[in-house]
Amino acid sequence: MPAQHRFSILIAILAALLGASSLPISAQLLAPRMPSQGPNPLTNSTVKPGKMILFDLEARFAKDVLERGGAGFASWFADDGVALGNGAAPLIGKVAITKSSTWLAKDYQLTWTPTEALMGPSGDMGYTWGHFEGKSKDQNGNPVLTSGRYMTVWRKQPDGAWKVVLDAGANDVPNAGDCCKLPTGP
Repeated sequence: MPAQHRFSILIAILAALLGASSLPISAQLLAPRMPSQGPNPLTNSTVKPGKMILFDLEARFAKDVLERGGAGFASWFADDGVALGNGAAPLIGKVAITKSSTWLAKDYQLTWTPTEALMGPSGDMGYTWGHFEGKSKDQNGNPVLTSGRYMTVWRKQPDGAWKVVLDAGANDVPNAGDCCKLPTGP
């Protein structure tokens, strides 16, 4: 099953679990905004408070990761959190996520922008989804860029702190010209 299809199914399941009837696409929060993108949730007084909480969590999470790399990434997970990477085995539990998240911010810059957020009816669980980019260099010092879509599921902990319980990402599909070329030759 293609990664995009699995991602769509996962979003639909989460929407059903959280009581959403649809997933409207709103403007992006952290990227420069064009007037045609719709209202900015930070300045739009009609945005529900639950959505604002989730967008704020994502902004703080992204800032921490940009500053501290893998250590910042792992620190946001609940003890029972799960990280699903594109084509990788699931990382189950904060200990496994921490052991795997060893990159330094100077070597790998992971950034993302939430597109949408939805808080569940009880106000203690919600999700965000959007676009991510990872920038690094290969062994020859050439720039390497990965990008794709992500989804983060947040849960309020007994102490009132919000933690990531599921983070999943799927790389963008290659351009049609890159993936579908037939070999040429004799």
